[in-house]
Amino acid sequence: MMIAISFEICSFLFIFLASCFYFSKERIKTKENKIYTIIVFCTFFALIVEFLCVSSSFENFSQHSLYIYIISRLMLISIFLWGAFFLVYFYNITIGENKKFPKVVFILYLLITTIVLTIAPLDFYYDGEMAFSYGFAVNLLYIISGIELILDIIFMAMKFKSIDKKKAIPLVSLIVLMALSIIIRAIFPGINLIATSFALVVFIMYFTIENPDVKMLEQVSIAKENAEKANHAKTDFLSNMSHEIRTPLNAIVGFSESLKDDDLPEAARGKVDDIIMASNNLLEIVNGILDISKIEANKLEIINKEYDIKSMLDELVALTEARIGDKGLDFRVNIDQSIPRVLYGDSTRLKQIYLNILTNAVKYTKEGFIDFTVSTVIKENVCRLIVSVEDSGIGIKEENINKLFSKFERLDVEKQQTIEGTGLGLAITKKLVELMNGKIVVQSIYGQGSKFTVSIDQRIIAVEPPKQKEEVVSDGKIIDANGARLLIVDDNELNIKVAITLLKKYNFNIDSCTSGGLCLEKINKGEQYDMIFLDDMMPKMSGKETLQRLKQNKDFNTPVIALTANAIAGMKEEYLETGFNDYLAKPIEKPELERVIRQFLNKKISTSTNTTLKNDIKSVINTRVIELSSDTATKKVLIVNEDKNLNHTLEKLLVSHDCSVITLNSGISAIENVIDNKYDLIMIDNKLSDMSSEELMENITSLEGFNTPVVLLKSKKDKIAKDMVLESGFKAYLNKEADEETILNILEKILNK
Repeated sequence: MMIAISFEICSFLFIFLASCFYFSKERIKTKENKIYTIIVFCTFFALIVEFLCVSSSFENFSQHSLYIYIISRLMLISIFLWGAFFLVYFYNITIGENKKFPKVVFILYLLITTIVLTIAPLDFYYDGEMAFSYGFAVNLLYIISGIELILDIIFMAMKFKSIDKKKAIPLVSLIVLMALSIIIRAIFPGINLIATSFALVVFIMYFTIENPDVKMLEQVSIAKENAEKANHAKTDFLSNMSHEIRTPLNAIVGFSESLKDDDLPEAARGKVDDIIMASNNLLEIVNGILDISKIEANKLEIINKEYDIKSMLDELVALTEARIGDKGLDFRVNIDQSIPRVLYGDSTRLKQIYLNILTNAVKYTKEGFIDFTVSTVIKENVCRLIVSVEDSGIGIKEENINKLFSKFERLDVEKQQTIEGTGLGLAITKKLVELMNGKIVVQSIYGQGSKFTVSIDQRIIAVEPPKQKEEVVSDGKIIDANGARLLIVDDNELNIKVAITLLKKYNFNIDSCTSGGLCLEKINKGEQYDMIFLDDMMPKMSGKETLQRLKQNKDFNTPVIALTANAIAGMKEEYLETGFNDYLAKPIEKPELERVIRQFLNKKISTSTNTTLKNDIKSVINTRVIELSSDTATKKVLIVNEDKNLNHTLEKLLVSHDCSVITLNSGISAIENVIDNKYDLIMIDNKLSDMSSEELMENITSLEGFNTPVVLLKSKKDKIAKDMVLESGFKAYLNKEADEETILNILEKILNK
């Protein structure tokens, strides 16, 4: 009977290993898996009892009759329980989905049948070596098992068309294996393979049920797919919201900027500035929300490239000074002069980090100072930028420092009711610092001030910037497109109107249309343009689709600029990869607009540069004799300023003190006038639209024999050091907001010299 024992041991080990594999994995809590788990335990029970039955057959029956009797009863019960739960399993995977399983009835069925099998008559036959059981209990088990098997087949047949066909494999396997075990038992009475058959069926079932590992992978896959869909939907929504918000902002900012070029009263000019400032604040909020959403979706990329760190820091200083305005804060700047000039990293994000911290310092500091310090630690080819911003502002409570970088968190709201912001700036800053593998440290004393320190490593490219033979054209110089043809394509007519308003001063020949289809028609008809501004988010045919169609024309080589309100992070790179030559975000920023014009219309445009003005002046001097005024009784004063109200005030004041006053509103007209006239004093505004005050000063001082004192007119908001004014050749500077007595004192000192 060693063969029978070997079968039992192998079956036990087999099902034991399979069960270990099954139970070691995290399981999904479904009905199918719960019932399968019970069947596994029933199989163990049946194998153990069957092993005991087989091994006890070698002993003398009379000595162990009670032991064999108990084991035989347990064997009957184990077979019954396995079959009962196998029936429940097939009920659950077939009709159980629509009809609840009668648990109470099933429990009663288990109890009653188990009791009957325990007390029902059971006889034994002993052949001298083995004992075989028979009688009413055995016959009852055959009947019950047969009925359960028939019910399994019926359940499967009822739902065979609708369920997964692999679900029928365990049932077919059970029928085949039970038939084989009966045949083998008839030939070899000492070999009982019922429990072994159960073990094989359970093993087969493992691959047909909702496998825990496979199911979990499916669920993870589905969850990932749903998350990606949600992120995609979120990104689409944010893109649309960006477009919808930026479109009206484009009109507000565009028309406001154009109003600044008109002759407005000072009060109205101030209101226009307020409109632009409010629009920029709203734009900052929109950008913050878009950035934090991109970060959460892991869509924000760090785009590394070479950049000039000094230029970036100079820009940060200028932007911060502009934000400080007339708050009267002492802005201290300490920059390590040994910083390598050209570094490799994401300068845009780096600038965003520093600007967020500086902006917060300005917001939360009413009086005192802001200290902007930049130092470095250089090791081999890596430069660690250590930037600290310290202020004497309201400070942060110790218990609130941990909340500082939370989204939409604004601390001490009762003290900040007049301070604008969403609480996103520092949350974005921390995320960006982490993305760039840097660190940010906060130190603060509540009521005394705060200090933020950021350290980020950047690769060194060069100690000094490479010398480039590029013409640097300042913002103050006039760009003349010389009638270059420009096509604006936008489905929103208001956006077209804004663009035309902003572009009219550049002397463009502007054409427009409201769809990609109309754009294609114009090009296909042979219309020639020097540049195309193309919106992307248009109905029927997007800007990207329009560009693809345009590039199918082999003769088409016009620069196409994406002019779009879709300005979320990373979109510029996406548009450039699509084939656009450049990118302009709405609202249109004047420096960016002029950069694009210069870059793509370099051969067509002309600018009023220092060189051309000096050449013109020299040619005039060579053909014209400068007539100096012989009238010394009256002081002649030239005022070059675009502010009519200020001009009127100064003129009235000077005339009342026996001065002759001439007022002009452009740098070019001033140069022409100074060539023909001699003045005792010239007053130049710091912010002329056609050229900067430094350029005007350089041009007029290049005139032969020029020795007229020049005073710079500046606003209190203009943070210009006195040394810089004097170095540029100005005798002094005069605040536009100064009172009458201060103005007269300065003018008297200069005119009486």
